[in-house]
Amino acid sequence: MMAEPRETRGLFRFSRRLRLTRPPEFVAVLDANVRVRSGPLFIGALPNDRGHPRLGLIVSRRVGNAVIRNRVKRQLREAFRLSQHDLPTGYDLVVSVRAHEPLTSDAYRTRLLETARELDRLWRKKQQRQCQREPQ
Repeated sequence: MMAEPRETRGLFRFSRRLRLTRPPEFVAVLDANVRVRSGPLFIGALPNDRGHPRLGLIVSRRVGNAVIRNRVKRQLREAFRLSQHDLPTGYDLVVSVRAHEPLTSDAYRTRLLETARELDRLWRKKQQRQCQREPQ
């Protein structure tokens, strides 16, 4: 395996700053009530002021035993890591996984990208409606 070039080494990391880690962060995204379903994934989004997307995962026991749940989480994190620069910037994303046969990382990546773009479109539409309602 070849080493990554020095200038791209940190571009595709999944560092702590790209994760939702605290329960209030998850609750805020879920309370925003902007969600889209893509197969076994329910993805919710909330704009943040950080300039980069962040990811939170919810994988229940109904998905499978610990081995399967961890595999699904690994694949979703990998999909996010590889597509973080293609996702709309400035959103907190919470992915809730329903029971299903595990997909490949590429399938999760495709679903994540398509759904994140749809969520971005929904948020822009919601903001436009709010601007139109405000008196000018």
